[in-house]
Amino acid sequence: MAKIAIVHDYFTQRGGAERVAEQLYAMLPGADLYSTVALHEMMPSSIPVESVRTSWMQMLPGMEKYHRYYFAVYPLGVRSLDLSAYDLVISSSSGYAKGVRTASTTFHICYCHTPMRWVWRYSDYAEREDFGHGARTLLPVFLKALRVWDRDAARQPDQFVANSHVVAKRIESVYQRHAVVIPPPIDIARFHITQLQEDYFLVLSRLVAYKRIDLAIAACNRLRRNLRIIGDGPDRKRLEQMAGPTVQFLGRLLDSEIQEHVSRCQALLFTGEEDFGLVPLEVASAGRPTIAFRGGGAAETIIPGVTGLFFEKPDAQSLVDALKEFPRYSWSATTLRNHAAQFDVQVFRQRFLGLLASLGIPIGSAGESFTGAVNQSIAS
Repeated sequence: MAKIAIVHDYFTQRGGAERVAEQLYAMLPGADLYSTVALHEMMPSSIPVESVRTSWMQMLPGMEKYHRYYFAVYPLGVRSLDLSAYDLVISSSSGYAKGVRTASTTFHICYCHTPMRWVWRYSDYAEREDFGHGARTLLPVFLKALRVWDRDAARQPDQFVANSHVVAKRIESVYQRHAVVIPPPIDIARFHITQLQEDYFLVLSRLVAYKRIDLAIAACNRLRRNLRIIGDGPDRKRLEQMAGPTVQFLGRLLDSEIQEHVSRCQALLFTGEEDFGLVPLEVASAGRPTIAFRGGGAAETIIPGVTGLFFEKPDAQSLVDALKEFPRYSWSATTLRNHAAQFDVQVFRQRFLGLLASLGIPIGSAGESFTGAVNQSIAS
């Protein structure tokens, strides 16, 4: 049988990339799962941490707290994962996993969530991060070397898959590689529609600076609108300091608790420029709309006036204007859920397995015929 491996950058946070890795692993039973690091509390619920084959980075001190500061050694960690014995490797990467070692006979598909944001969009990333003078001096030196490594690593996959058209354009611009677009999966069965609705807006996000949650807080402060923020992260302390009395920080919650807050909110506030944006679709599956910044992947999946509204500028006043406009619309919960269903887990699996079939990769066939199909695909 064909030997298949899935490799994910790192399981150090919970987000859309981790959900893609989870679905790839579930979709291909018998595949082996690799990562540089796998933190127990950050693993998807369906994947036991013991099932992940990790690199030597797993043993580095303080990894639970300081994993972001080890960015310069991740290339070494991922290169230590030798997957040359596999017929098919699928990397789930917004950073390093595409650089994993494979054999010339291995067919490597990279599902790219985005080219490294902190490397290729450093000025946008750094202006919202609390870097000290030393870090701002040294980081550009490290990043110059990392750009060279990243471009070299991007030559290794035989096929790129992007999660959105905007990311496909970045892959073309940065790596000069073509990418097929397959949107990431949401599980609409997680959420339900209810007639109960409460007077609050919702943020559901990791609390990091580039997510621009400060815009949601500033806008709700001005209008004295109730805002509930679910999530945690390094930006929490700063955000709490600017929050007014109508803003609540709920931290990390159980999935059942998240579902209840989502189903009863007025709308999601989605303020960052995301590569795709799974959360608005998850909220739509509960019949609730989104007010989003018009940028990134959200612009591809939100239908104005049907599944949400956009605000045009990345500032609080633009969001204030959208919040004032919001009550003029009515929203069909059924329409919202039907829209979300176009991105459901089963649709993702059909699209990805369809890609494998189009590449001549018969999953589950004998290793010899697998290799022959891949070689023929490369030659064509």
